[in-house]
Amino acid sequence: MASPASLWLLAVALLPCTGAAGAPRQHDPPTPLPLVIWHGMGVFGLPRCPGESSHICDLIRKTLNAGAYSKAVQERLVQAEYWHDPIKEDVYRNHSIFLADINQERGVNESYKKNLMTLKKFVMVKFLNDSIVDPVDSEWFGFYKSGQAKETIPLQETSLYTQDRLGLKEMDKAGQLVFLAIEGDHLQLSEEWFYAHIIPFLE
Repeated sequence: MASPASLWLLAVALLPCTGAAGAPRQHDPPTPLPLVIWHGMGVFGLPRCPGESSHICDLIRKTLNAGAYSKAVQERLVQAEYWHDPIKEDVYRNHSIFLADINQERGVNESYKKNLMTLKKFVMVKFLNDSIVDPVDSEWFGFYKSGQAKETIPLQETSLYTQDRLGLKEMDKAGQLVFLAIEGDHLQLSEEWFYAHIIPFLE
């Protein structure tokens, strides 16, 4: 039987209208899709950095910020495409070549919104002990409150939701958003959990 990691990749592979990062492409899906695995609101921290109170983590963030939004780094380093600086939102919006675009933070591309809203269910999985994604609330589309990097807010308090730029507010009201949580580190889940909680959405 396939390993959980392989099954997770299989779920992505089953989506004809998603790119490598799970983002909808510019064409319309022929039928409603059963599942999508998204990227969330981005990251603002080094994987496995020891906590929000660590001065080392803050120093690393500042160092990464110095080059994360340069054209050369954005075009060559996939991780930089997910770097979301909540303190300098204007720099992020203007220079992020992927995340700011796909999350509709420079303007609304109606095809992104239309394609996402064709999903039967938008399933988001939060790994409660995730040491890779910082903040972990990003996995449920929450993120740091703008202007600082300590306090997080849930999806429902973000401008992405209140302005409904991706259709998430409308999908939420229609019962299309599914929030799942599991103990464990990044993508660490058992085969039993995967079959019990993810496979039903693919059937």
